[in-house]
Amino acid sequence: MAEQIEAQALIEAVAQFIGEIEGRLSGREAFHAKVAANALGIVARELAQQPRVAEVAALSEFLGHAAGVDALRAEICGRLRGGQLTPETPGLLEALLAATLAKVAVDNPRYSTFRRLSGDDK
Repeated sequence: MAEQIEAQALIEAVAQFIGEIEGRLSGREAFHAKVAANALGIVARELAQQPRVAEVAALSEFLGHAAGVDALRAEICGRLRGGQLTPETPGLLEALLAATLAKVAVDNPRYSTFRRLSGDDK
């Protein structure tokens, strides 16, 4: 965990540096600096929020057993294809929404639909 915090701090420092020099760049370099800063922001949020852990928790709770994220996803997809699960299945949409919100919180926390669905619509 300490290594994770150190990595996150380093990533945030580099992102901040890129943000500071971005205004002095132009054209292609400014664009690439913005892309790099955004990518570093995603990585920092990934380390801090661990969306895979949240997804595993939501899907495991719904299915009633623990497994790796890929196995949980495959099981839900298989059961949906097989007709054992439908949107009306109690808890399914809530589990999928929780897993999705955890990912979007990392990828694009300013996304308006995310903010509305997560109750952060300020």
